[in-house]
Amino acid sequence: MRVIMEYEYLNNINYPSDLKKLPREALPRVCDELRDFIINELSHNPGHLGSSLGTIELTVALHYVFDTPNDRLIWDVGHQAYAHKILTGRRTRFSTNRQLGGLSPFPSPDESEYDAFISGHASNSISAALGEQIADNMQGENRQVVAVIGDGAMTGGLAFEGLNNMSMFRNNLLVVLNDNNMAIDPIKGGFTQYLVDLTTSAGYNKLRYKLYLIAKRLHLIDEHKKASVQRFNNSLKASLTHQPKNIFQGLNLRYFGPADGQDVLNLVRILQEIKNHKGPRVLHIVTTKGYGYPPAMQDQTVWHAPGEFNVKSGERVSHSSAGEPPLWQQVFGETLLELAKEDKRVVGVTPAMPSGCSMNIMQHELPERVFDVGIAEGHAVTFSAGMAKEGLVPFCNVYSSFLQRSYDNIIHDVALPRLHVVLCIDRAGIVGNDGATHHGLFDLAYLRPIPNIVIAAPMDREDLKKMMRFALLHSGPIAIRYPRGRTDAVVYGSDEPLELGHSRLIKPGNHSKEATIVLTIGSIGNTAYRAIEDTDIAMYDMRWLKPLDTALIDKLAELQTARIVTIEDGVIAGGLGSAVAEYVSDKGYNIKVERIGIHDTFVQHGSTKELYHLLGLDEQGLKDKILG
Repeated sequence: MRVIMEYEYLNNINYPSDLKKLPREALPRVCDELRDFIINELSHNPGHLGSSLGTIELTVALHYVFDTPNDRLIWDVGHQAYAHKILTGRRTRFSTNRQLGGLSPFPSPDESEYDAFISGHASNSISAALGEQIADNMQGENRQVVAVIGDGAMTGGLAFEGLNNMSMFRNNLLVVLNDNNMAIDPIKGGFTQYLVDLTTSAGYNKLRYKLYLIAKRLHLIDEHKKASVQRFNNSLKASLTHQPKNIFQGLNLRYFGPADGQDVLNLVRILQEIKNHKGPRVLHIVTTKGYGYPPAMQDQTVWHAPGEFNVKSGERVSHSSAGEPPLWQQVFGETLLELAKEDKRVVGVTPAMPSGCSMNIMQHELPERVFDVGIAEGHAVTFSAGMAKEGLVPFCNVYSSFLQRSYDNIIHDVALPRLHVVLCIDRAGIVGNDGATHHGLFDLAYLRPIPNIVIAAPMDREDLKKMMRFALLHSGPIAIRYPRGRTDAVVYGSDEPLELGHSRLIKPGNHSKEATIVLTIGSIGNTAYRAIEDTDIAMYDMRWLKPLDTALIDKLAELQTARIVTIEDGVIAGGLGSAVAEYVSDKGYNIKVERIGIHDTFVQHGSTKELYHLLGLDEQGLKDKILG
C-alpha cells in the first residue's frame, strides 16, 4: 500500500507562485523534501531517478527566480525534469508518471503550459529556445527564455549548431549547462567559485561598463557590432581572472561558471545577478547525478533508471525468474563478442548506450575495439562509415527512435558508397512507458526506400545470431532491427539456413485457392503464431524487408491465394505491408492485401502489454483481425 508522505513545505507548493512566497532560507529544506518525494515515488513506480535527483537544486532556483510560465524553461534531456513537474501543478498526479493515461514521461506542452517545448530526445533545447527567444523579440514579448541542457546532451551536434547561432542573432537567451560529468572546464574548487562571484558581481559589471564606455570613446570597439562588444567582455574577464577562453567564449557568448549546482542558495544568487544581463549567456553548473541518494551516486549508470527498489536498503527489486529466455540485447552483446573474437575487423560503436544495448559485454573484454561516442547518433553512423571505408566491420548499435536523427548520414555516408556498416537497431517496435518519443515505429518505413541497404528482422534469438553472422560476411550496408525485452521462449527452425531474401514457413496450413496467408516480420511473428495456432491458416516469417521474398508472393499468386495479411510492429505506411501491396499491384496479381500494423498516429506511454492491446496487436487483437 502506498504511503502518502507529509512535508512541511512541499505539500503546500502546487505552483511556482507558492514557492516564491517562501523565504530564501527555506529553499534547502524544499530541496530535501523534493528529493525524498522523488525517491519514494520512483521506488515503486519506476522512472529516471539519477538525472532528476541531480537537478533538484537547479529546478528550485529557476522557478524561484524566473516568472514561469511566462518565462520559458526548456529542459534537455527531459528526464531531468521530474522536480519541475512536481513544482508545476503535477505533484498530486506524479504517481501516474509513465503510466497509461497518466503523466508524460517527458516535458510536453500538451500536458502543461509550464512545459515550453517537447524534450524526449537530447540536444534540441538550445535551438528551440533560441527560436522562442527571437520570436518573442519580434512580437514585442518581454520574457526570459532558459534552456537547461545536460546529462550528456551537449555531445549532440544540434546543441553546437544552436550555440553557434546564439552568437549570430540578437537575443538574451540563457543556457544553463548541467555538467554532471563532462569536464568542459576543469573543476578547481574554491577558485572557480571566485570566478562566478567576480563575474556576476555588481562591482565587476560596473567596472566592465565604465571600461566599455572608455573603449567606445576611443573607437576601440564598434557598439553596433555585437561580436565586437562580446570580444571586449571576454577579453576583460580573461585579463582580470587569468582564465583562458573556453568554447563558449570562443563563440562570443558570455560565460559564467563553473558553479556548484547542488547549492540552491548560491544558484538563486547567481541567477538573480545574471537574469537581466543583455545578450546570450551560458551558466555552467556542476552537479552529481543521483545527488543525495548514496546508491544512485555510487553507481550512476544502473541508477539512471533502476526500476523498483527498496529505499532504505538500496536493493533493486528483480521481477525475473530463473529459466527465463534471454533479453534481445543480451543475445546481441554475446554474439558480438563471439564475432569480435573470431574476426579482428569487428568493432562496436554506440551513442552512449553500451550497457543499454549490452555492448558492454564486448567492452569488458575488448575495450580498445568498442567506441562509445556519446549522444551523437549522426556522428556514430558516419564514424562507422569511416572505419568501414578502411576495412573494419563496425556494428553500430542505435536505438530505433534515436536512429531517426542520423537519417542523412545513413543515406549519404553509408548507403551511397555501399560501405560495410552493420546497423543494429535496438528497441524497435513498442517500448512501453517512455512513450511517443521512444517507440521504434518508423525504422522499417524510413529505411526501405534507401538504395543499397539490406533490412532484416529476426523473429527469434537464433535468427538474430544468424543475421549478425550473415552481416559480418555481407559486403554492404545492412540493418538488423529487434525489440526491447526478452526473446520468445520458442525458437523456430533453428537448424534452418539463413538465405538473403528468403522467408521461412513457420506454420503449414491451407495453401489452396481462396486461402488466407499470413506474412510477418520480426518478433511480432511470435504473437501472430499464437493467434492462429489452432487454425488452418499458413504463416511465413519474411525475415527480410529488403530484399523482399518476391518468389514467395509469385508462388502465392500461382496458387491463386485470395488474401494476404501482413503483420508488423511499426507504421504500416511504408513498411512490410506496403512493400507486399506494391509488388502485388505492380505485377497485376488478383490478391487482396490487408495490412496490420500501426496507423497514422503517435502512440502514448504505458506498459507494452497495455499498448499492444490498445493497438489490437496482442494475440486476441490479431486473431480478431485475421479471422474477421
